[in-house]
Amino acid sequence: MSLTEADWSREKRRGWNPGGSLLAAIRSYARLKPASGPLAALARGLAVLRHRFWSAVSGADIPIGTEIGGGLRLPHPNGIVVHPKARIGINCMIMQGVTIGTNVGPGSPMIGAGCDIGPGARVLGAITIGDRAMIGANAVVLKDMPPGSLAVGVPAKIITDWNDRRGTVSAASPGQQEE
Repeated sequence: MSLTEADWSREKRRGWNPGGSLLAAIRSYARLKPASGPLAALARGLAVLRHRFWSAVSGADIPIGTEIGGGLRLPHPNGIVVHPKARIGINCMIMQGVTIGTNVGPGSPMIGAGCDIGPGARVLGAITIGDRAMIGANAVVLKDMPPGSLAVGVPAKIITDWNDRRGTVSAASPGQQEE
């Protein structure tokens, strides 16, 4: 996980945020992982306990060692499952019920920067999702997506010219049109 980009930089702080608390536990563990000594081992153990607690509370299965860029948003973390070797870029948003995992054979997905993944979507196999791509609700993505594309349906149909119809999207502010 990126240690320089805060996950809460894209949203206001709120009192109850299980997804944010889960990501904070993962980031805490990542910061402590290279440290040595008995205090570091104790702190890592506490980070693991926090991770397990917030995983149970949020209903999300995101392994503690997953490579995640900063700015990740989990508005509704229930039912999110991420493969331990998947990689998620900066400023992404993952909705409830999403699976990012393997298919037949080795390899796991790589999600680019500024991607939004809709509720119930499945991203499976050794595929790459390009920067600023969007995946619609319940889509099943089994092949690479170019940057700025849209995937909808089962199996997902990749639409590459959809930004031409609605304006461009920047990785710094996914989902908002540039002016």
